[in-house]
Amino acid sequence: MANPQLFQSTRGRALPVADGRNHEGAPAYAFSPKHRLAQYAATGCLNGTFYAGAEAQLATILDLCREVEPRFIAKTAVYCRERGYMKDIPALLAAVLTLRGPEFLPQVFDRVVGNGRMLRNFVQILRSGAVGRKSLGTRPKKLVQHWLNQASEKDLLNAAVGNAPSLVDVVKMVHPKPAEPWREAFFAWLIGKPYDAAALPPITQAFEAWKRDPGGEPPEVPFQMLTALNLDTKQWARIARCSGWQMVRMNLNTFARHGVFAMEGMAEVVADKLRDPAAIARAKVFPYQLLAAYRSVGQGVPAQVREALQQAMETALANVPELAGRVVVCPDVSGSMRSPVTGQRGSATTSVRCVDVAALVAAALLRKNPETRVLPFETDVVSVALDARATVLANAERLAAVGGGGTNCSAPLALLNREKARADLVVFVSDNQSWVDAVRHGATATLKEWEIFRQRNPEARLVCIDIQPYGTTQAAERGDILNIGGFSDEVFKVLAAFAAGQLTAAHWAGVIEEMVL
Repeated sequence: MANPQLFQSTRGRALPVADGRNHEGAPAYAFSPKHRLAQYAATGCLNGTFYAGAEAQLATILDLCREVEPRFIAKTAVYCRERGYMKDIPALLAAVLTLRGPEFLPQVFDRVVGNGRMLRNFVQILRSGAVGRKSLGTRPKKLVQHWLNQASEKDLLNAAVGNAPSLVDVVKMVHPKPAEPWREAFFAWLIGKPYDAAALPPITQAFEAWKRDPGGEPPEVPFQMLTALNLDTKQWARIARCSGWQMVRMNLNTFARHGVFAMEGMAEVVADKLRDPAAIARAKVFPYQLLAAYRSVGQGVPAQVREALQQAMETALANVPELAGRVVVCPDVSGSMRSPVTGQRGSATTSVRCVDVAALVAAALLRKNPETRVLPFETDVVSVALDARATVLANAERLAAVGGGGTNCSAPLALLNREKARADLVVFVSDNQSWVDAVRHGATATLKEWEIFRQRNPEARLVCIDIQPYGTTQAAERGDILNIGGFSDEVFKVLAAFAAGQLTAAHWAGVIEEMVL
């Protein structure tokens, strides 16, 4: 008789054997090249994470681009820019297309390079040689020239903020041939050549005049062009009134230091701007950016402004779906989730960690679906008291304050199975680097527990939301299992579509495939 411990009969379908290893060396399921590229595009910021350095991420992305067809690279670039609000990787993928799929570059360029920062990112990546070329080449050069010759004065002024390369470098590199006198004067002014002052566009003229006589209100130029100058409180208040939503969010403490909130009515002005739904939508804000702003505000920022940040969070999460049936959400609160969500960036490293994003997703689902059960986990499930009526930020802070141990993705499912619990949708938010429950052979512990859960809940679905680009999962993709990456509100749209049975068999990669170029 064969060893009954090795060859015991099991109920249900045969489960796939784990075909990969995660960064802890534990068994996992490897994503397909398309899925891996989509995951990197939606979660990678080309900065060092808990398990992978920036150079390793770049090498992986370039390798994946060699494995998939150029059309999918193009669609991924557009998807992660327009729906995932990413910056560096869409520019990188557009740069890859200059060699791998130049026929798609014109269709992608205008949708990826929507502002001056993205233009400079694209040029920087090409000139670095990272994608296999160090010059722009004819077609990319013409696209950059076209952008410069079509951009508005405000777009050009915003593009002039930043270095490596600066807009001056870009203009000198591509030599745009402007058709309008104002644009010709602007480029000459920008690069320090003689220009016709009377031909300068109005905002630039006002800026030059104000530099000569800095009395009264400053012109409506980008915030960074003014901050090095000696401004009084009224001028700082003017900046607060005129700056864009993102700029105001990032400079609340600066305004407080310069006495802006001490001026009558200015706290209301700033609070109204922060909570404005249309401005929030235009800013394409990540919910975690609002968490960062809320955490960083000092004592000089009035309570009504802090309250406006909480209201902005509720607005930014408007796409969180109302889900039918019983929902369980499982945020990973293990030690590896303490790393910055956008990676290590030196002095620019965000204070928001992966665990904060996981907690935000869980708190948002709880807020919109009050009967949701929340099971945070590390080595085991962690008990934490939440209030469905509390703000998203309040519950997120409670969740992020617990945990810190090893990663055991199967723990919440094992608990549900012990309880013989019923549910229609289970959502994990994790980096998927489970190792506490590692098995020696066969399927992962997570997939085994999910199969037991499905025998009791045959219509249930499992969603695994990745927030770090590590390329593996603990639950292999199939009809009832969705693996998706990202931390924008687009994640909630895909989750809702999957829960309602509206995705194709290709799931998340299929969402990207459906992008129209």
